[in-house]
Amino acid sequence: MSVTPSLLDACLLAGTTFVAGTIDAIAGGGGLVTVPALLAVHLPPRLALGTNKGQSAFGSGAALVRYWRSGLVDRKRVLQVFALAFGGSLGGATLLLSLSPAILRPLVLGLLVAAAVFIAVRKPPKSSASRPVTRARRLSALALTLVIGGYDGFFGPGTGTFLIVVFVGLLGETMQRASANAKVANFGSNLAALLLFWSRGVIVWPYALPMALAQLGGGSLGAHLAVKVGDRLVRTVVLVVCTALVVKIAVDLVGAR
Repeated sequence: MSVTPSLLDACLLAGTTFVAGTIDAIAGGGGLVTVPALLAVHLPPRLALGTNKGQSAFGSGAALVRYWRSGLVDRKRVLQVFALAFGGSLGGATLLLSLSPAILRPLVLGLLVAAAVFIAVRKPPKSSASRPVTRARRLSALALTLVIGGYDGFFGPGTGTFLIVVFVGLLGETMQRASANAKVANFGSNLAALLLFWSRGVIVWPYALPMALAQLGGGSLGAHLAVKVGDRLVRTVVLVVCTALVVKIAVDLVGAR
């Protein structure tokens, strides 16, 4: 699709993406902001989802760099997590090109409700060593990383939030460390989808590029805030994002009837 956004559209997309990138770096859920923004400038759904991946990889990459420098990323399993998310996303993105993502919305709603309840009632551990991590828990976390990577390639919004819940619940990580490790998977899944969608011509780069620049700034800022403020900020933003995603998807489901 060959089109150039107006100056107003470009500014609005960049502004909303900066906010989305900041939120996503802390707790995931940036797609809740960017996908509706792309639909609002009249991109068809498939192009909106493709273009969203074209820009989101920049935000997750910027956040990952900041978390990596802070020492919060688990470097022993970074290649495993990245590879699983990358592979899962390729599968999900391939499926997206032939199916409607609407079939996942009821499942997404249920998972987000469960995530919000889980985070609301569970006190985050003080460190990743505060509970024993069995082989079964570790393998389950890796398997879910593959599945969530597939979801990210297929649809996307809420991916980072799901990953945080998995890493906290199964690996006993703090919210802050889980957010950092989630960015490893998130960057892998975003990169895989970006490469596939780019090869298939479903990324509208005149829209994606200004959003990518805003993602670089927002992703860096969000990761910086998460590193400096810590678990309380991550926990609060995750809850807000979960609630917002549930409301958004529920409204979409009602409107589709």
